[in-house]
Amino acid sequence: MQIGIVGLPNAGKSTLFNALTRSRGAQAENYPFCTIDPNVGIVEVRDARLYRLAEINQSAKVVPAAVEFVDIAGLVKGASAGEGLGNQFLAHIRSCDAIAQVVRYFQDGNIIHVHGKVDPAEDVEVIHTELILADLQTLEKRLGEAEKKARSGDKEWQRKVAVLHRVKSELESGKRAINLNLNEDEREAIRDLHLLTNKPFVYIANVAENEVADFDMPEAQKALKVGEHEAVIPISAKMEAELIDFSPAEAADFLQEMGLRESGLNALIHAAYRLLGLHTYFTSGPKEARAWTIPIGAKAPQAAGKIHTDFEKGFIRAEVIAYTDYIETGSEAAARNIGKMRQEGKEYVVKDGDVILFRFNN
Repeated sequence: MQIGIVGLPNAGKSTLFNALTRSRGAQAENYPFCTIDPNVGIVEVRDARLYRLAEINQSAKVVPAAVEFVDIAGLVKGASAGEGLGNQFLAHIRSCDAIAQVVRYFQDGNIIHVHGKVDPAEDVEVIHTELILADLQTLEKRLGEAEKKARSGDKEWQRKVAVLHRVKSELESGKRAINLNLNEDEREAIRDLHLLTNKPFVYIANVAENEVADFDMPEAQKALKVGEHEAVIPISAKMEAELIDFSPAEAADFLQEMGLRESGLNALIHAAYRLLGLHTYFTSGPKEARAWTIPIGAKAPQAAGKIHTDFEKGFIRAEVIAYTDYIETGSEAAARNIGKMRQEGKEYVVKDGDVILFRFNN
């Protein structure tokens, strides 16, 4: 899973990126456009279930799922017309699965705000507008190519042209592509454009350290006009940055003292999984315990294909143990002996937490 990080300059993007990736790779200074080249960092998805399975099986290797974060230069009003630097780097997040917008909530007179005041709703509107304008440029370019092909009488391209014109009109009215009432065929017609506004959004409310636990979520959702494909996550980038040097145990104690159940990183990843309709199954044995991320609703052959395409092509069956049954029985053998291991076929819909052994023909 890949998440693009956007926001206005000095919203805390690079500080947050460094905290999320437990690095100091991104410049985070008190002036606009300190991020020039995109920063990319890969983060392990901490799932306690995976490590419990590895402990039971004494697995030699543990491979968690991973999320890639891409941090680009801050966007400003007029970016689509060449203002600032961020628009130059939008191409780097077009392939991302979701977009996380860092929205400044914290007050600090020593840190410049490009608009001269802290106004989260206005900041969100600026970013939305710039992403819509960037998508309109992409659509106009594609329309030019599509209309040439449609003039030859090609019915498929004529259909695509109609869809492109409709999407263009909707974007020009201020709507984002993900909120348009398109059927599956129409969505497919624009899928390869990788429109920025056709991605789920997570708003990261960058607040002061002492405001995270008591953040007014309903008020923020109302002010930011949060839709069904969106979520708001309160995070203190400053606090998350401080956690870089903490051990896991120290970080857990610190978060508990602050009244928080989990780190901002975990909250962000969980929100992204929900928005993208993803969940996890596991493979586990003496050699390796591994977490695999799949779409909710995926059937056993598709889940097997995440490991290797040959597993999907030659799929015979899946031997499945629910995670809770695996832990309660204490081993694969014990689960099998009392009938907790199920034999499932091609139509089985994989559940979150399933521990699976796939059988397949070479």
